Amino acid sequence: MFLSTKLRIFTFHILIGALISVILLHPITKAVYWFEFNDSLQLSAYKDIWTFLIDRFTDSFRVEMLTMSLVFALLGAGIGCIFAFYHLSLMRSHQKVHQLEKELAEDLPTLIKSNENERLEFKSSIRWDFKQQKINKDLETVIAKSIAGLMNHKGGNLLIGVKDNGQIVGLENDYQTFRHKNRDGFELCLMDLIKIRLGGDVCSQIHCVFHEIEGKDICRIFIESSATPVYCNMGSISKYYLRTGNGTRELDARESFSHISKQRVS
Repeated sequence: MFLSTKLRIFTFHILIGALISVILLHPITKAVYWFEFNDSLQLSAYKDIWTFLIDRFTDSFRVEMLTMSLVFALLGAGIGCIFAFYHLSLMRSHQKVHQLEKELAEDLPTLIKSNENERLEFKSSIRWDFKQQKINKDLETVIAKSIAGLMNHKGGNLLIGVKDNGQIVGLENDYQTFRHKNRDGFELCLMDLIKIRLGGDVCSQIHCVFHEIEGKDICRIFIESSATPVYCNMGSISKYYLRTGNGTRELDARESFSHISKQRVS
């Protein structure tokens, strides 16, 4: 859908730019040229200046001027492309603001009670293993996979500090594993993880908000849907993950290619 919308916007701006350039810019430029460089120009031969301009306008559409009209059409199309890029940038910004406003409008306790789904996932911690009662860096990879899966789907929310069954466990255990044992330390760890595993360009599409429920901190991560594939760096290889239903799964090469191709077409 994004690609078809993008194509329509570019087509519209290119056509408008080309038309404006041919219908207005070409005749005006030709008139200015006559004023400045044509010594044989005799304004006295025209009733008034407007008659002269109209004559220059109609003269611009003669067969002999077809090549020049084409040049101006290409110039206008180029200008239209610039405006199309600006239009898309504004549209993406508007969509981002709208999505964040919609997400923030949802009450967090109600969101937790709704259970996990294709746009909502719970994680107990970012690195503290509750079963082993110690730091487990493998849990960071699980977080990265979840974020990548949501970005490759429709985006959504990742709540850290909440068990799969909706029980609030908070972030205190995670805090104790950071140099800065607070929310700042947690967010710094999260962004470093995203930068290393998913790429620095992804960080701008991740937004953290902290809440306090039952006296415990919860990190609510707003994850935007990505227009380009997001891969999870697993050492020497990169893997493609996708949120499906209430889980995240790795796609093989064929499935990844198929999903990415469908996303581009739609």
